[in-house]
Amino acid sequence: MRLSQDPAFWVGRRVLVTGHTGFKGSWLVLWLLQMGARVTGLALAAEDVSLFRQARIAELVDHVEGDIRDLATVRAVVERADPEVVFHLAAQPLVRLSYEAPVETFATNVQGTVHVLDACRSAPSLRAVVCITSDKAYENREWVWPYRETDAMGGHDPYSASKGAAELIIAAYRRSFFSAPGAPLVASVRAGNVIGGGDWAQDRLIPDIIRALIAGQRPLIRNPAAIRPWQHVLEALGGYLLIAEVLAAGEAGAADGWNFGPADDDTQPVNWIADRMVGMWGADGWDCPAVPAGPHEASILKLDCAKARAFLGWRPVWGLDAALTHIVAWHKTIAAGGDARAVTYSQITEYRTLFHRFQTGRSR
Repeated sequence: MRLSQDPAFWVGRRVLVTGHTGFKGSWLVLWLLQMGARVTGLALAAEDVSLFRQARIAELVDHVEGDIRDLATVRAVVERADPEVVFHLAAQPLVRLSYEAPVETFATNVQGTVHVLDACRSAPSLRAVVCITSDKAYENREWVWPYRETDAMGGHDPYSASKGAAELIIAAYRRSFFSAPGAPLVASVRAGNVIGGGDWAQDRLIPDIIRALIAGQRPLIRNPAAIRPWQHVLEALGGYLLIAEVLAAGEAGAADGWNFGPADDDTQPVNWIADRMVGMWGADGWDCPAVPAGPHEASILKLDCAKARAFLGWRPVWGLDAALTHIVAWHKTIAAGGDARAVTYSQITEYRTLFHRFQTGRSR
C-alpha cells in the first residue's frame, strides 16, 4: 500500500458521517468540506455549546438529527445519502458517563455500530467504511508497552468494554458481509486521546482546563499522574481520511484494525499537559483537590503505530507542544470574539500543508 495524498479524491465525493455534531465529527466534516466533499451527517442534536454550533456546520451539510439506536432511521439516512464513503463516529464517548449510563453506552456503541454496518450492506455506491472506535478498546494491562493491533480487545469500564465489543462486531461484519469481491471494504481505527479547539465535553482534561482558564480560575486536575497518548484531533483525522482513500482504491489489506497515535515522546502524564497549558495561557498554576476515589480509569495507555508507518507511510506531524499551542490559540481567538469556522478552517489548512510536505518527505 502506498500513501495516496490526493485531495482531488474527495471532490464531489458523497460522504456520510455519523456523529457529525460531536467534537471530532465537526473537525472531520470541515476538513471534508474544505476538500470539496458532499457531506451528509446523522447524529443527535448538538450540545448548546459545541464546535458544531459555533462553526455553524448545519448550514454546510445535509444535516439529519437522529439516533443510531433506531435501525429504521439509520437505513433511511444511508439510502438518502447513497454514500461512497462512510465514517462512523457516533458514540457515547465518555468513560465516567458510562458508569452512570451503562445501558445507553452499550446500546449506542454496540447496537448502534450493528445498525450502521447493517445499513451499509444495502448501499449500492459504497466503497469504504471507516469505523472509529478507541484506544480504550484494548484489554488494558496497565503496562508500559504500547498496544498493537493484534492485542486482545477488552475493557474494565462500560465505555471501554463497549468499544472492545464494537471491534468484534466490525470484524464479524467484515468477514461475514464485506469480504466478497467488489464489496465495500471496512476498517476500524483507534486513536489516542484526541484534543483540539472546540472540545467542550464534561469530565475531559483539556475542556476542563480551558473552562477554568476562561473563567480566570485555577484548573482542578483529577489524576495528574495518569499517562495518555495525547494527539491533536487533526492527527487522527488525517489517518482516517488516508485509510478511507486506500479502502476506496480497493486495497483489501487495509480492511483491518489500525492505530493512529502520537509519537512515543508525546505520551505524557496529565500534569505535564496542565503545566504547559497554564503556562501558554499566562495563568498562575493548577490544583489537585483531595477528592474521594472515583470510578476506575486506566492509568497507563499507549499505542504502537508501527503498522500505519510501515504500510501507509503515516506518522504524526504536530508534536504535543504544537497541538497545545493551537488549542490555546483557538480558544483565545474565540474568547476575543473570533469566528469559530474561520479559525478552524485556518488550522486545518495549516495542518494539511504540513501533513502533505511531511508525508512526501519534503519536511520533517
